[in-house]
Amino acid sequence: MTGHSDTSKKGKLFPAFSKFAQATAAWTGHPVTFLLALGVVLVWIVSGPIFNYSDTWQLVINTGTTIITFLMVFLIQNTQNRDILTVQLKLSELVLAMQGAENKFAAIEDLSDEELAHLHEECRVRAEHTLSHIEQRKGEREASQSNSKNHQTKAAASQVKPAERSTHTH
Repeated sequence: MTGHSDTSKKGKLFPAFSKFAQATAAWTGHPVTFLLALGVVLVWIVSGPIFNYSDTWQLVINTGTTIITFLMVFLIQNTQNRDILTVQLKLSELVLAMQGAENKFAAIEDLSDEELAHLHEECRVRAEHTLSHIEQRKGEREASQSNSKNHQTKAAASQVKPAERSTHTH
């Protein structure tokens, strides 16, 4: 029974926290919120002479900013984890949907650092091979186009010569 109630609490707590974190991240990332925070700092600065720049005056801003920063780290991390997971899922779906794609990339986030480094090296080598193949084909195409232009120029020149010959024979 205890396990069931823990699961039930988690089932309600996690989605609620996720919604709260998303809403807070959206709200704190808004320019108006920045201006509000800037206003608080300006009020604190202006109030310095009123409180004779006392230790309490300094403690207020230090404590407030420390608490806000401490809490925001967790909210930002939650939001970032969620965003990363959604991107991973979308990319996994694309990999799995692509014919000829290597399915090992769909669960790449589960690999160790060494496996990731090895896979990165494999991809780098494949990318270099693909780039050299593209450059080779581009060179062949440019050579073909150049030969075609030379052939057209020679053909045009040969068409002019009979006309020139007929004017010279008259």
